[in-house]
Amino acid sequence: MFRDSPALVRKKVAQVLVVFSLVCAIGGNWAFLQSVAWLGMLMNYSHDTTLVEALQKTFDGRHPCKLCKVVQDGKKSESERALLKVETKLDLLLVRAASWLNPPPSLRVLPGSILVPQVRSESPPTPPPPLA
Repeated sequence: MFRDSPALVRKKVAQVLVVFSLVCAIGGNWAFLQSVAWLGMLMNYSHDTTLVEALQKTFDGRHPCKLCKVVQDGKKSESERALLKVETKLDLLLVRAASWLNPPPSLRVLPGSILVPQVRSESPPTPPPPLA
Protein backbone atom coordinates (compact mmCIF):
# COMPACT_ATOMS: atom_id res chain seq x y z
CA MET A 1 0.00 0.00 0.00
CA PHE A 2 1.24 3.48 -0.83
CA ARG A 3 1.89 5.93 1.99
CA ASP A 4 1.74 9.65 1.33
CA SER A 5 3.88 12.06 3.26
CA PRO A 6 2.05 14.31 5.79
CA ALA A 7 2.88 17.40 3.72
CA LEU A 8 1.28 15.84 0.64
CA VAL A 9 -1.81 14.86 2.61
CA ARG A 10 -2.13 18.40 4.01
CA LYS A 11 -1.81 19.82 0.50
CA LYS A 12 -4.53 17.50 -0.83
CA VAL A 13 -6.85 18.35 2.06
CA ALA A 14 -6.25 22.06 1.49
CA GLN A 15 -7.04 21.68 -2.22
CA VAL A 16 -10.26 19.80 -1.46
CA LEU A 17 -11.30 22.49 1.03
CA VAL A 18 -10.63 25.25 -1.51
CA VAL A 19 -12.66 23.47 -4.18
CA PHE A 20 -15.49 22.81 -1.71
CA SER A 21 -15.49 26.48 -0.64
CA LEU A 22 -15.62 27.68 -4.24
CA VAL A 23 -18.45 25.29 -5.07
CA CYS A 24 -20.43 26.56 -2.07
CA ALA A 25 -19.65 30.18 -2.97
CA ILE A 26 -21.19 29.83 -6.43
CA GLY A 27 -24.25 27.96 -5.16
CA GLY A 28 -23.14 24.41 -5.90
CA ASN A 29 -24.50 23.22 -2.57
CA TRP A 30 -28.04 24.03 -3.76
CA ALA A 31 -27.46 22.19 -7.04
CA PHE A 32 -26.24 19.13 -5.11
CA LEU A 33 -29.27 19.20 -2.79
CA GLN A 34 -31.63 19.65 -5.74
CA SER A 35 -30.05 16.64 -7.46
CA VAL A 36 -30.53 14.55 -4.33
CA ALA A 37 -34.16 15.70 -4.15
CA TRP A 38 -34.81 14.78 -7.78
CA LEU A 39 -33.22 11.37 -7.32
CA GLY A 40 -35.38 10.69 -4.25
CA MET A 41 -38.52 11.85 -6.03
CA LEU A 42 -37.72 9.68 -9.03
CA MET A 43 -37.26 6.65 -6.81
CA ASN A 44 -40.50 7.31 -4.90
CA TYR A 45 -42.61 7.93 -8.01
CA SER A 46 -41.18 4.92 -9.87
CA HIS A 47 -42.61 2.52 -7.24
CA ASP A 48 -46.19 3.36 -8.25
CA THR A 49 -45.87 4.25 -11.97
CA THR A 50 -43.71 3.64 -15.00
CA LEU A 51 -40.28 5.26 -15.33
CA VAL A 52 -41.52 7.72 -17.98
CA GLU A 53 -44.39 8.89 -15.76
CA ALA A 54 -42.04 9.11 -12.77
CA LEU A 55 -39.66 11.31 -14.79
CA GLN A 56 -42.55 13.55 -15.85
CA LYS A 57 -43.80 13.91 -12.26
CA THR A 58 -40.29 14.60 -10.99
CA PHE A 59 -39.48 17.39 -13.41
CA ASP A 60 -42.86 19.01 -14.13
CA GLY A 61 -42.65 21.35 -11.13
CA ARG A 62 -46.18 20.57 -9.91
CA HIS A 63 -45.12 17.89 -7.43
CA PRO A 64 -42.24 19.36 -5.37
CA CYS A 65 -41.00 17.44 -2.38
CA LYS A 66 -40.00 18.93 0.99
CA LEU A 67 -36.34 19.10 -0.01
CA CYS A 68 -37.21 20.92 -3.26
CA LYS A 69 -39.07 23.56 -1.23
CA VAL A 70 -36.12 23.92 1.14
CA VAL A 71 -33.77 24.42 -1.82
CA GLN A 72 -36.07 27.04 -3.38
CA ASP A 73 -36.35 28.96 -0.10
CA GLY A 74 -32.60 28.74 0.48
CA LYS A 75 -31.76 30.04 -2.99
CA LYS A 76 -34.25 32.88 -2.61
CA SER A 77 -32.96 34.00 0.80
CA GLU A 78 -29.33 33.70 -0.32
CA SER A 79 -29.91 35.89 -3.38
CA GLU A 80 -31.72 38.50 -1.25
CA ARG A 81 -28.82 38.58 1.24
CA ALA A 82 -26.33 38.90 -1.62
CA LEU A 83 -28.17 41.93 -3.01
CA LEU A 84 -28.18 43.60 0.40
CA LYS A 85 -24.47 42.96 0.86
CA VAL A 86 -23.59 44.44 -2.53
CA GLU A 87 -25.59 47.60 -1.88
CA THR A 88 -24.02 48.07 1.55
CA LYS A 89 -20.52 47.49 0.24
CA LEU A 90 -20.94 49.99 -2.57
CA ASP A 91 -22.18 52.71 -0.24
CA LEU A 92 -19.31 52.25 2.18
CA LEU A 93 -16.77 52.01 -0.60
CA LEU A 94 -17.89 55.19 -2.36
CA VAL A 95 -18.03 57.27 0.83
CA ARG A 96 -14.63 56.03 1.91
CA ALA A 97 -12.97 56.58 -1.49
CA ALA A 98 -14.18 60.19 -1.69
CA SER A 99 -12.37 61.11 1.53
CA TRP A 100 -9.01 59.93 0.19
CA LEU A 101 -8.81 62.49 -2.63
CA ASN A 102 -6.22 65.20 -2.11
CA PRO A 103 -5.71 68.24 -4.35
CA PRO A 104 -2.40 68.39 -6.24
CA PRO A 105 0.29 70.58 -4.70
CA SER A 106 0.45 74.11 -6.11
CA LEU A 107 3.23 74.99 -8.57
CA ARG A 108 5.70 77.48 -7.19
CA VAL A 109 8.57 79.13 -9.03
CA LEU A 110 11.56 79.65 -6.80
CA PRO A 111 13.22 83.05 -6.94
CA GLY A 112 16.46 83.14 -8.87
CA SER A 113 15.58 80.27 -11.20
CA ILE A 114 15.91 80.91 -14.89
CA LEU A 115 12.90 79.94 -16.97
CA VAL A 116 14.14 81.28 -20.30
CA PRO A 117 13.78 78.92 -23.25
CA GLN A 118 16.98 78.01 -25.01
CA VAL A 119 17.36 79.03 -28.64
CA ARG A 120 18.33 76.31 -31.12
CA SER A 121 20.72 77.18 -33.89
CA GLU A 122 20.27 74.14 -36.20
CA SER A 123 17.44 73.90 -38.72
CA PRO A 124 15.04 70.95 -38.88
CA PRO A 125 16.07 67.98 -41.07
CA THR A 126 14.94 68.00 -44.70
CA PRO A 127 13.05 65.81 -45.63
CA PRO A 128 11.41 64.96 -42.28
CA PRO A 129 12.43 61.59 -40.83
CA PRO A 130 10.04 58.67 -41.50
CA LEU A 131 7.67 57.63 -38.74
CA ALA A 132 8.86 54.61 -36.83
